[in-house]
Order: sequence, then structure tokens, then C-alpha cells
Amino acid sequence: MINTKEILNILPDSIKKSIDLKDIDNLQEIRIKGEKPILLQVGEREVITKHIASLEEIKIILQRMSNYSIYAYDEEIKQGYITIKGGHRVGICGRCVIDNNMVKTIKDTASLNIRICREVMGCSDRIMPYIIQKNRIENTIIISPPKCGKTTLLRDITRNISNGIKEIDFNGKKVCVIDERSEIGACYSGVPQLNVGLRTDVLDSCPKSCGIMMAIRSMSPDVIVCDEIGTDADIESIISAMNSGVSLITTIHGYHIEDLYERTVFKRIVDNKVFKKAIVLSNKNGVGTVEYIYSFVDDEVILRR
Repeated sequence: MINTKEILNILPDSIKKSIDLKDIDNLQEIRIKGEKPILLQVGEREVITKHIASLEEIKIILQRMSNYSIYAYDEEIKQGYITIKGGHRVGICGRCVIDNNMVKTIKDTASLNIRICREVMGCSDRIMPYIIQKNRIENTIIISPPKCGKTTLLRDITRNISNGIKEIDFNGKKVCVIDERSEIGACYSGVPQLNVGLRTDVLDSCPKSCGIMMAIRSMSPDVIVCDEIGTDADIESIISAMNSGVSLITTIHGYHIEDLYERTVFKRIVDNKVFKKAIVLSNKNGVGTVEYIYSFVDDEVILRR
């Protein structure tokens, strides 16, 4: 179930009428473009509504989602989105104002993408025993194509690590989430809107390379969680975390274990044997299908779909 109230609160009545509320629990995106029909992503199905969005309606949505103070959200807007209450993220496109080759803000907004935030509690329960070794979390990487549920799985893994799991006598650990794009905890005013666990701290909108080192220095975590590593700076900070004795759970875009070996940027973490386990996802049996779990220690698949 999703909290539809916060989404509907920012929409003008004219747009609300174009959404079939019977499908609201399967709704993933509401794409609103000036002078174009509103598009809905409902599960695997795209719905083209008859309602043509106006620039005035987009302006109303911007005002409502920023509590009529759009300038207070400049830091988020320059990243291309605003997170609203409930953790839902609204992507923004329009005219970019550039300063020193960096986006300063976005004006003349003509396109919005409301991405519906949802959590699937318990979706990681089956795989937790594979990433726990003697009450310690093994460094694990989730490899997944886009839109296959890697962030949802990562969030639920975080919750399980943080809260502990009585059924397997696993004690909860201190977790720090480096949430660069506000997707894991979906923070609103600094507070996670989704369940990331009792012992979890979140560094929201923080670059991974900075946040990992900040967490190690100031929060004494047992485990650090971050999404979508891929830069040399990310790799450097990950190796520093490993040398500090902190466990790591993270993700990359990919289709199979070979993607980790084939990309030059990941050579150092492969050579240093940073990760012990890999979880490979697909959407073959629906979003979040675990294709297999791979052990780098044993150099073999230890669980297959």
C-alpha cells in the first residue's frame, strides 16, 4: 500500500479526475508535460490519459509541493527533483540556469515526473541468511538492471540489519545510509519517510564519496549502505571503509556478475576482494526477482532462482 494522500494533495482537481483511483496501488509514475496528455505508469502498463496538462497546472503543483516557497528548495531543484512528504519524488525539467558550468536552478518548468514511493516489507527476508556470517554482515553488492527493484531490496535489507532478526538470532547493527538521491530513506525535512530501521542514521543528499568518510568519522556505524556506486571517488571511499572494519552493502547497474569484472572502474574492489557476496536481480518473475546469489569466496553460485 502507498500513501496516496500526499500525492493527491499536490495535484489540481482537474488532474486528479484523470487518474483512475482503482489502479492507485499499482501506480508507479505520473508524467506531466505542458500541453501534452498526462501519462501514467501502472505496473508494466502505460496509460495515456485524455487530460492535456497546462503550464498553469504545473505551476500549481510546484507551489503546492514546495509549500509555496519554491526558493527554499533550490538545493534539491538543482539536482532535478523535490522530495515531498511521504517520500515521493518529483522530477523537474525546464530551463536550467548555469553558473560556473554547474546547474544553479531550474526555471520555466514544463515537465514533471511524480515517482510513487513504496516499500515492500519483508522482500529481503529470504536472502538475509546468505549475507550474514556469525552475526556479522558480509560486504554485499546488488547487481540489477534499471527498474528491477534494487533500491527497494536495499532498503529492506537495511531495515533487517538495523532491527535485527529474532528468527535467526541476528542482533541489530548500527547502520548509516548515504542517500545521495534521497531514494533509500526518502527523507522529507531530514526525516526518513520509509522504514529503514531502528538503528539507522541517514546522510541525505550527500555524495557517496564524502558521506562514507563522514559516517566512519562521526557515526561509528557497523554497516554502511549506499546505492549505485560507479566513480573512482566512490571506490576510494569504499576501500577506506573496508580498511576501517565497516561492512558495506551497495548496488550497481548491470545484468550479471561479469559486469563487475568487465568495468575498469571496479578493478580495485575486485582486486582487493572487497565483496563477499553478489545478489543479481531481474524482472523475469516480476520486479525484484532474485536470479542468483554469488559467493566471491567460493567462486560459485550459492542460490539460484
